[in-house]
Amino acid sequence: MKSSAERKITKKHLKTLTKNGHKKLLRNTTRVVKYGTINFGRNIWLSTAASLIMTLTLIILAVTLVASVVLNETAEAMKNKIDITLFFAPETEPSALARMKQKISADPNVKSVEVRTSEQEYENFLIENSDNALLIETLEDPEMNMRETMIATMQSTMRLKVYDTENLDSIKSLVASDIDFVKNLDKNEEPTYDVNKNEIATITRWANIARTGGVVLSGIFIVISILVIFNTIRMAIFSRREEIYMMKLVGADKDFIRGPFLVEAQLCGIISGVISFIVSYIGYRFMEPKLVAYGINMSTVSNILDSNKIIYVVIAMIVAGMLIGTISARLAVHKYMRNPAK
Repeated sequence: MKSSAERKITKKHLKTLTKNGHKKLLRNTTRVVKYGTINFGRNIWLSTAASLIMTLTLIILAVTLVASVVLNETAEAMKNKIDITLFFAPETEPSALARMKQKISADPNVKSVEVRTSEQEYENFLIENSDNALLIETLEDPEMNMRETMIATMQSTMRLKVYDTENLDSIKSLVASDIDFVKNLDKNEEPTYDVNKNEIATITRWANIARTGGVVLSGIFIVISILVIFNTIRMAIFSRREEIYMMKLVGADKDFIRGPFLVEAQLCGIISGVISFIVSYIGYRFMEPKLVAYGINMSTVSNILDSNKIIYVVIAMIVAGMLIGTISARLAVHKYMRNPAK
């Protein structure tokens, strides 16, 4: 059994060792960061080349992500705006319209149904042309009796919004077979099942192309970035091989030898992350109004960049750059540690 005095001495010794260990770790970390920063400056041209390649890689990653998001959201927005219009003979009875609305509303794919009688369509026509004073005056002239004539020739309509524009078979079957629909549908005007379908398919296809092409390009440039940084670190190791050999002789551990090269590669990643964000942000802001004018939905990305969430975008790009740099440096240093003769 240890005496109380011995136990106190042991605890004091352990506290001293722990304190000295923390100081040593802090000292070594400081030295590693210092040497890594110095190495970055020594190999400034190689470091610059590696940073540029990595910057291009990160920009391609950003463009791929943004393009995929905005094109998919544009396709979804178009789907939400689409309505299927069924045209009925002029002055179809409101009771018949109500029955047909009830029947078609029971379809699980139908989100909403809006019915307009001929008179309601006429009133809507007046609203849409309210800026044409001459036309409105002519239509409302009691002597010309245009109101009754127009209502007698205007179709009643039913507008449907659906959840899935690709799955309309049940709706088509009901419209084609139900007696109310068959009796009242306007024979000269087909339902608008396929309006904007081609446009949506085109945008969806471009979204898939942007995503697939972006992933392929990003993969290629990530490999190029890793190879460039790998060779940059290998050249730095080669130029400092005697210094590294001396560090091994005096007992430096592998982490201390490896550390400066990791710091050098991570500095490339940090610089690349910041530059790629700035370039991507400026490019996005420049293109945003032009793309919006073509009907591209940019709201999600714009909302992120206009809010406090933008800091997460910056951090993500910096972390991505540091990750690429760290992987490259570890591969290079690991190969040297395993076989320093090469």
